[in-house]
Amino acid sequence: MRGDHAQSFEETGRVWLRGALSESDLHPLDQACVLGAKAGARMGQNGLAPTLSKLTSLLSAKPVRIVAFHKSKSANWGVPWHQDRVIAVKTRHEVEEFTNWSQKAGVWHCEPPLPLLERILFVRVHLDDTDAESGAMEIAQGSHNAGKVRAAEAAVVAERYSLEQCTAKRGDVLVLKMLTLHRSGTAQVATSRREVRIDFAGFDLPNPLEWAD
Repeated sequence: MRGDHAQSFEETGRVWLRGALSESDLHPLDQACVLGAKAGARMGQNGLAPTLSKLTSLLSAKPVRIVAFHKSKSANWGVPWHQDRVIAVKTRHEVEEFTNWSQKAGVWHCEPPLPLLERILFVRVHLDDTDAESGAMEIAQGSHNAGKVRAAEAAVVAERYSLEQCTAKRGDVLVLKMLTLHRSGTAQVATSRREVRIDFAGFDLPNPLEWAD
């Protein structure tokens, strides 16, 4: 990440890479983001290697989870202010400070300790043009510095920060610190809002934990 991007990233918790991905980069994600009536689903990395490699070189970190979202007429939703604080791992092991274990679609998830959460990035690749009317995400810039925020306090904490509606064009990439508070409203128009969120980490988990495939 360039110096100007890095400084902004530390202050706001986000940086935009406008037009970062070409149509050839986006095509594998288009193919993988066919969810039918589902709002979201975890994806594997098969077939996405060239695109993931390009992002890896930009971020100096490796992809550890991929989730596709498709907000449409048949799957339209909104979520209040919150943090996403779970990671996907191969197998459950009782390791100190790894808590809130659950299984989703047969994959173990847990919440790692704060120092690790602070080192994970969310990379959102926009496959469609997105604005407030199509249910774009809104973020509270700088809120990653608040540490872990309880769900009941998220809205109050978010209002302390500068809010940004994440308006984007196809091919734009948003890099976001994992602990940044965010929300999104329902789409107000009959349209398609497809995004792929790729979690990146530049570290391995403590033994015997491993990132899920």
